[in-house]
Amino acid sequence: MDITQALPLLGGLTPQQFMKRHWQKKPLLVRQAIPGFKPLIDRAELFDLAAEEEVQSRLVVQEPAKTPGWRLAHGPLTRKALPPLKQPGWTVLVQGVDLHVESVHVLMNQFRFVPDARLDDVMISYATDTGGVGPHMDSYDVFLLQAHGRRRWRIGRQKHPVLQDGVPLKILTNFVPEEEFDVEPGDLLYLPPGYAHDGIAQGECMTYSIGFRIPKKAELAHELLQRLAEDAEDALGEVLYRDADQAAVDQPAGIPIAMLDFARQAVHDALQDPLSLARGLGEYMTEPKPDVWFEALDSDNVTLAGCALRLDRRTRMMFDEQHIFINGESFRAAGRDAVSMRSLANQRQLDAADVKKLSRQAKELVASWAVAGWLCVINP
Repeated sequence: MDITQALPLLGGLTPQQFMKRHWQKKPLLVRQAIPGFKPLIDRAELFDLAAEEEVQSRLVVQEPAKTPGWRLAHGPLTRKALPPLKQPGWTVLVQGVDLHVESVHVLMNQFRFVPDARLDDVMISYATDTGGVGPHMDSYDVFLLQAHGRRRWRIGRQKHPVLQDGVPLKILTNFVPEEEFDVEPGDLLYLPPGYAHDGIAQGECMTYSIGFRIPKKAELAHELLQRLAEDAEDALGEVLYRDADQAAVDQPAGIPIAMLDFARQAVHDALQDPLSLARGLGEYMTEPKPDVWFEALDSDNVTLAGCALRLDRRTRMMFDEQHIFINGESFRAAGRDAVSMRSLANQRQLDAADVKKLSRQAKELVASWAVAGWLCVINP
């Protein structure tokens, strides 16, 4: 992607300009960001996805006559579990549609001017008239693309956000909007984290939410330390604590200073590999989601001769200066192979000429990924 080229998707801004002016700073509304946009899946197909076990889905129903006024149900959601289409005020939200529908995956790739490590998934919401999930704030960046029908957005910063009590959703109380506008198919709204918004369907409508990961510091620390601990079992071996100089004690419950020093040294030694943190981060950021699975192939049916490669839409592949990461695994890469692997990660495909240039070891590795179902081998 040319990040210096102005994009209709961003209202004529280049990706560089958008990231500098708006990313995590202020909203942007783009009228006809994708002119003539049509839903990539229809209502029936979305409902079918919501009914599947491996797909995350939710049903939100507004019930003004009842307390607390909202009902939330988690999927799988069969068609019988959904209210009648003529009933106003309900919404179905289906997460990770890009993992299941190729055209939605292609749509998400238009937003890859943001690092893949931050790009998460596409959620599609279907709502009947007046449907919505109430005024709320997200902790992550989001692009809201109107796909069908109209939706009225009210947005604004909140000085002292407080959530309603006793409601199964994180709905703001005393929401005060600063702006209000109606959007139509092809319109795109970007909102940074913490910007309150309330979307209300004006008749039947569908909205695509392109969401982003925003890792928590504690979450990263937990994951990285756990991976370091696993590596330490091999790196540190069976070194045992020794205390030949331990004196007799009159307070046996006290932890010896020598044992604390031994523990401190153990942690220090586990961090001696300068690449350990980078390796753990890359493995974590490319780990497939729990509900993702791949279809393995017979190794006899995989041949790379004269073929191109294309990553499966469910595959997450990234790199740093020393490694290639794919679906939670890491590999050291250097030289021409590293250049080709980075191209595969960036473009999500590799032409036959570049595949041919791979070393024997790299070809064997790529072939194993094909067998695992992580990428497709495209015959000429």
